[in-house]
Amino acid sequence: MDEQSRLTSRFEEHRSHLRAVSYRMLGSLSEAEDAVQEAWLRLNRADTGDVENLGGWLTTVVARVCLNMLRARETRREDSLETYGASPSAGREEAVDPEQEAVLADSVGLALLVVLDRLTPAERLAFVLHDLFAVPFEDIAPMLDRTPAATRQLASRARRRVKGAPPAPEADPARRRRVVDAFLSATRGGDFEALVALLHPDVVLRADPSVVPSPAPVLISGAVTVARGAMAAMQRARATRPALVGGAAGLVMAPLGRLFLVLRFTIEDGLITEIDVVAEPERLRALDLAVLDA
Repeated sequence: MDEQSRLTSRFEEHRSHLRAVSYRMLGSLSEAEDAVQEAWLRLNRADTGDVENLGGWLTTVVARVCLNMLRARETRREDSLETYGASPSAGREEAVDPEQEAVLADSVGLALLVVLDRLTPAERLAFVLHDLFAVPFEDIAPMLDRTPAATRQLASRARRRVKGAPPAPEADPARRRRVVDAFLSATRGGDFEALVALLHPDVVLRADPSVVPSPAPVLISGAVTVARGAMAAMQRARATRPALVGGAAGLVMAPLGRLFLVLRFTIEDGLITEIDVVAEPERLRALDLAVLDA
C-alpha cells in the first residue's frame, strides 16, 4: 500500500466521527460534509508524521473549520441587522438528500439542534466538543484563544441554555441600573469603546423579526458585533428611556409616546451577557413595564 492509500485509509477510519462532530456543530449535513472534506484537504497538505493521535488532530481541524463557518454565519446576520436586509439563510439551497438529513437529525435529536443554534459559535464549540464528545477543556481552549477556565465557563453557560435554565442574574438592583444607564449613555453618545467595555466578550443579542425587519428572529454575538449594531441605532437611542421590565432595569423605546420596542438585559458580574430586543406586539403587551426617571 502506497503512502496516499495509507493516508486515505486512516482518514476513512475517522470520517464518521468527524461528520458527527461537524453535524452537531453546524446543524446542516451539506455543511458538515464540506467541513469534513476541508479536513481531508488539510490532512493532505500537512506533515502529520509526528502526530500520534490522528483522530484528535482531525477533530481539532474539523472543529476549527466549523467554528469559522459558524462565525461567517454571524457576520452575515450582522450585515442583515445593520442593512435591514433579509435573513442570511433565506434562499439557501441544500445539496443533500432531505431524507438522509432527516434521518441524521432524528438520530441527534431535532430539539437539541434547535437549541444549539441559539448558542454563540464559541459556546457551541465548547459544549459540543466537551459535553457530547468528551474533549478536555485544555484541548478546546486553544481553538478559541481562551484559557481552560474561560472555556469551561462557556460550556457551562451553553449547558444552562440547552437545559432551559436561566442564567444567574445580577443580584444588586442598583448595580444593574448603573450598567443599563451606562449602556444607554454610551449608545446615545456614540462611545463605542465604552459600550464594548460594558459587554461580555460573548454577549448575545436576540431581536424579534419586526425590529429589522426580517423573516426570522435575528441573533448576533460578540461584544464588538453587538456594539456595532447598537451604534447603528444611535439615533433611535435618543427616544429610549430607562424602565423596569418585569421588575428589572431595562430600556423602552417610545417615540412620540408610542411603545416601539423594549430591551431586556441579562447582567452577570457587572457585564451584559444577553440583550433581548422585544418588538412583536403580543410580546410587548405581555410585559410588565414601568418607566423610570432618566
